[in-house]
This record gives sequence, structure tokens and C-alpha cells, in this order.
Amino acid sequence: MPAPISWEFAWPYYLGALAFGYLLGCVMFGLILTQLAGLGDIRKIGSGNLGTTNVLRTGRKSLAAATLLGDALKGTAAVLIVRHFYGQEMAIIAGFGAFLGHLFPVWLKFKGGKGVATYLGIILGLYWPAGIVFALVWIGMAFAFRYSSLSALVASLVTPVLLYLVFGQQQLAEMAILMTLILWAKHHENIGRLFRGDESRIGSKSTASSTPGDADANADGGGA
Repeated sequence: MPAPISWEFAWPYYLGALAFGYLLGCVMFGLILTQLAGLGDIRKIGSGNLGTTNVLRTGRKSLAAATLLGDALKGTAAVLIVRHFYGQEMAIIAGFGAFLGHLFPVWLKFKGGKGVATYLGIILGLYWPAGIVFALVWIGMAFAFRYSSLSALVASLVTPVLLYLVFGQQQLAEMAILMTLILWAKHHENIGRLFRGDESRIGSKSTASSTPGDADANADGGGA
């Protein structure tokens, strides 16, 4: 029978795992890459979001792909590094920290992205079959309906259900539920536009020079 956890000694490790993940999550690839490419501040382009969808509005598909990869891999890196030294439970905490860091980066006054790519990267790192399912659901929904936001919402809803009922990963499912609730909250404007029927579709034309907040052309399709 395993010995009970001594929280008096364990809590600094949990806090450290959360902080490590958070700091990795605070690396905003969309902002960094677009500035390095000489495109200026991505927050002044399109919807103003820092994720892949808005980077794509610059017309630089390579930068959008690099943003997607970077935002996903920082979540994966957080969980793999912590799991290597401290195990799966600590890795889950680090993953949640990375998710919070992406959504609420301290160096950007807690105004970050919407967390889709980072969510995927975290799940891939913790339990890759569920990450594959997330990606396949997202791709299937995007192909069928061409809404990035709807794809993310459905994929994030399916993932914790499968983790719990199919894969038997109860602890991971609980963390995924929490991330899903936060992700849905971050997409509340997208949800409103989906109900109104004016959410932008994947591939729809928008002007990169337009100001954030303009209707329709600049509606954020649920970027990472």
C-alpha cells in the first residue's frame, strides 16, 4: 500500500511544476514570429488574436504553421520534461500551467491566445492517442463545416469524454475537463457569432491591415 502524500513537502514541487509550465506557456510564438518577420504587432492585425488563425491573415502560411507548431510543442515540452523527472501527476500540473500561461501571459498583461494548439500539445504529451483523436476531430469538423472555432469546441468537448470512458485516464480527463471549460469561456465571442451565423470560415478573405474588432472580416475564427 503506497504511503500517503506528505503535502507539507509535496506542495513546493507541485507549485514548481505549475510555474515551470506557466513560464513555457507564456512564450507567444504568434507575436514573436510575426515581429521577427517584420510584420509588426500581430495584435494590430485582423482580430488581434495571437494564435494561428490570425497569423494566417498576414498571408504567411509558413508563419502560421510555425505558430501552430510552437504553441503546441511548448505544451508538449512542459509535460515531457516534468514527467521525465517527477512522473505523470506532476506532468499534468505542468501541462495545466502551460495552458494557463498561453491564455494569460504575465508579460502581455494576461492577454494571450485561446489555447487550442497548446491544449493539443499538452494532450499529445500526456497521452498521445487522445491527442490524435483531438486532431482528427478538429480536422473532420473543419473539413465539414470550415469553422475553426467550432472544430476546436467540438474536439475539446470530445477529448475528456474519451479519456474517461474509453481510455480510462480519469486524472487526465479531469484536467482536460477544466481546460475545456476555460477554452469554451475564451471562445464565448466565437460561440455568439456561430449562433448568429456570422462567424468567419476557414479560408475566408480578410484584410491584414484592418483594425481589431471590425466585424465579420476580422472575426477571430478560434485561433490557437
